[in-house]
Amino acid sequence: MATVTFRDETATGRPLNEFALPDLPESISARELVRLRVREEVARFNAAPSARFNGLVRPLDAEAELNGYRTNDGAGRRVDWERQADVAERAFRRNGFVLLVGERQIDDLSETIDLTADPVVSFIKLVPLVGG
Repeated sequence: MATVTFRDETATGRPLNEFALPDLPESISARELVRLRVREEVARFNAAPSARFNGLVRPLDAEAELNGYRTNDGAGRRVDWERQADVAERAFRRNGFVLLVGERQIDDLSETIDLTADPVVSFIKLVPLVGG
C-alpha cells in the first residue's frame, strides 16, 4: 500500500494546499486518482461543513474566492462527491488543470501511475486570462 500526498500548486510551483492519503494501491489510473482526491476532499468538507470549500473544482452554486470557493448556504451544505468528480474529469479533458505525478505531467486519465515511485501528486489549476 502507498501513501500519497495531494498538493495544489500555483503555475510557478508554490504550494497552496496539501493533504496525505494513506493505504492506496501501489498502482492506479489517473482517473481513479483524481476521483479519489475529489471524494476525500468532499468527505472532509461534508464531515465539517463550513462556508468555504477548498477543493479541485467549484461546487454547484458556490462563488470563486482566492484559493477556494464560498458556499452560498454556509454550514450544513452537503456536496455530492460523484458530481464533483465528474466535473473534475471534464475539467482535466478541457485543460482546466494540470496533473503532475512527481515531475511528470499526466496527459491521459487512463494512464496507470505507480504510486510507490511517485508519491506526490500535484494539481495546478489553469486560470483563463481576462480580456483576451
